[in-house]
Amino acid sequence: MEFAGQPQGSDETTRQRVARSILVDGASTAAALAVRLDLTPAAVRRHLDQLVEEGHVVARDQRAPGARGRGRPAKEFVLTEAGRDGFDQQYDDLAAAALRFVAETGGEDAVREFARRRAGFIEDRFDEVAATHLDLGPVQVLARVFSDEGYAASVRESPAGEQLCQQHCPVSHVAHEFPQLCEEETAAISRVLGRHVQRLATIAHGDGVCTTCIPDLPDVPRTTTPKEKVTT
Repeated sequence: MEFAGQPQGSDETTRQRVARSILVDGASTAAALAVRLDLTPAAVRRHLDQLVEEGHVVARDQRAPGARGRGRPAKEFVLTEAGRDGFDQQYDDLAAAALRFVAETGGEDAVREFARRRAGFIEDRFDEVAATHLDLGPVQVLARVFSDEGYAASVRESPAGEQLCQQHCPVSHVAHEFPQLCEEETAAISRVLGRHVQRLATIAHGDGVCTTCIPDLPDVPRTTTPKEKVTT
């Protein structure tokens, strides 16, 4: 199934909705998907079975916090690498070839400058989004900026502060070969927030979600925010 292609019918369109919901919201049970998409559990399971058969989704035991009750744990479904490939990554080979040419002709500095310019959308858009969404905190503004660029970003609280989580990365395959892309994004996040941040995980290196830790500033209480705010 080519997610980026034209829908072939109602089943295909619904299957795309199921896959995209997992992309945006992360690992999901069939029951959660049914509620989120206003479908019957039976319909969701049928599409999940097809996605699993096609290799776009895998099932695993639900990773629930705390002690589990009796009985078998619920299954949750996550996208595979092949499943992610269906979303907006048709030009990976061309982009990687172009960056190899840049590296061969201009060296590390040229690749670094390209990565820095590509990450420029973060600083270019931050003030604009902040000015038009006064109800959002700085990290939530960042999530909006990243989501507008196709990263399906959200904000989660952590004991040390907040985490910027990206369920999707449009350049993950290229970034696997050229980590400068991730490094310059992280540097731009640090600049717009005016504090040190740390990447804990990246899709480019095989993690399910790109996660950036954004610690609270010392002696500055953080405004209470929801546990998670998905920005799409």
